[in-house]
Amino acid sequence: MIGAGATNTQIVRDGRAVAGTRALPEEVPVALVYNGTTQAVMMATPADLADFGRGFTVTEGLAARDEIAPPEVVTHDTGVEVRMWLPEDRAAELMARRRAMTGPVGCGLCGVDSLEQAVRDLPTVGPGVRVAPAAVTRAMADLRACQALHDRTRAVHGAGFYLPGRGVVAVREDVGRHNALDKLIGAVGDCSAGMMVLTSRVSVEMVQKSAMAGASVITAVSAPTTLAVRTAEAAGLTLIALARDETFEIFTHPERVKEEDDDVA
Repeated sequence: MIGAGATNTQIVRDGRAVAGTRALPEEVPVALVYNGTTQAVMMATPADLADFGRGFTVTEGLAARDEIAPPEVVTHDTGVEVRMWLPEDRAAELMARRRAMTGPVGCGLCGVDSLEQAVRDLPTVGPGVRVAPAAVTRAMADLRACQALHDRTRAVHGAGFYLPGRGVVAVREDVGRHNALDKLIGAVGDCSAGMMVLTSRVSVEMVQKSAMAGASVITAVSAPTTLAVRTAEAAGLTLIALARDETFEIFTHPERVKEEDDDVA
């Protein structure tokens, strides 16, 4: 499977060690290169990297999706480059505020050089979708059923896109939760017609990225941070978390979650 490799292990059961093998996720440096200049280097799973490049560009506010030429993925001995080309005006803006973002997995704000960048203003999301409680439960179950890499490795995050009446229509996985979400946004594009479904906790970066993609609802298996809640409230985004089995909690804008007999999916 792309993104995973087998490693020899010693499996200990009842105090006895036996030889075994374990599938583990790959983790490599991925350089995001714009018009010939590296803008960011992230540790990521080397799968769906064209989606990663597109999604990162949109969620970081570097360019709109239709301004990005088709990314070129180039593999080297030491890692992977995702090469992208932007219009000259966008490239000039990028060079003017270029920032180094070399960082470990799980670090979604690596390299920002001011507090203002960390808590940047977001667009207010549109009316979006309304969802019934059963749809939230179903979306989480659909996402779990679609995590092939996680099933093999037990070591990656997943991000899915739920469409009313259709279920989860796209899933992306990565060792980094932010990377998984960027890959999903790169694959889907405009996310205003559906709901983001996440296997991770909801940090502020997950809210920022979802809002930049136009999503109006996030559902996650784990809890949010206080800043994520404040950011979602300000952006008009419905934040649902701690979604396990048939129980979940709504932290912001509960008006999008309606009872089963309403006209919702």
